[in-house]
Amino acid sequence: MAEASAIQVATDRYVRHLAIERGLASNTLEAYSRDLASYGDFLAGRGLTEWSAVTTADISGFVASLGNRDSDPLGSSSLARMLSSVRGFHGFLLAEGLVNTDVAAEVKPPKLGMRLPKAISVADMASVLAATDGDDVQSMRNKALLELLYATGARVSEAVALNVDDVLDDGAGSADVVRLFGKGNKQRIVPVGSFAREAIDRYLVRARPVFSARGLATPALFLGARGHRVSRQNAWLIIRSAAERAKLDHEISPHTFRHSFATHLLEGGADVRVVQELLGHSSVATTQIYTLVTADSLRDMYSTSHPRAR
Repeated sequence: MAEASAIQVATDRYVRHLAIERGLASNTLEAYSRDLASYGDFLAGRGLTEWSAVTTADISGFVASLGNRDSDPLGSSSLARMLSSVRGFHGFLLAEGLVNTDVAAEVKPPKLGMRLPKAISVADMASVLAATDGDDVQSMRNKALLELLYATGARVSEAVALNVDDVLDDGAGSADVVRLFGKGNKQRIVPVGSFAREAIDRYLVRARPVFSARGLATPALFLGARGHRVSRQNAWLIIRSAAERAKLDHEISPHTFRHSFATHLLEGGADVRVVQELLGHSSVATTQIYTLVTADSLRDMYSTSHPRAR
């Protein structure tokens, strides 16, 4: 077996540091690993095997190569994320005494255009949720999953990671709140509305035992056909199938539920800091982008309704 290069050794060391010292979630660690593997491949292609030989120009060249490649070029947000991974890594190399200079510090991320989150209307969301109606076990599971995503604003990774014990009852045996674990394994408690409570209770009583009997014992809340935990990919397929049955004229993704949750709350008068807590955002600035969406809706309504708006 070929000996690992100094670049690969340092990369592995950094990922272990992120896991142990910073406690990052497995999905985040996988993203860092993919980003840095791509970076390592680029450097290897330039014949670079030692960090002392890497220059600022190499890093700029790496970012440029990702944005200009013929197949699947990265957009500005993906490039910024990739550069963030590389800059964090070079900062680690300096802190560990593996290099004398942080050559990534001066590399600037591409300027990002503001991308407003895409929510769907309350009526469209109701159509998607209604598309999961049914008395078979799969329909009951799908209904519970989608109702929970919309009721809590959970990321799909948070929803599929739920265990049965994370659904907390109100003392009367009915699901009342869920315990979600967000980025950095940060815990938050989010209320569950009556529609989601009913769907989850129905699934737990009538459907989950059927799925559970097909596989090994697992604490997972949402189970697949073979009794294993539903994956993020499975959840995406469930959502796409529901959207197709609802005959929406646009595509939706798991994050559409999170965007719609936040947008509909703010349109209903919720305070932005409350929505921040429910979403698990560390900064209110991240949540405030949803207020721009609702402001756009108000402007549209004004321009189409007021006799002197145009």
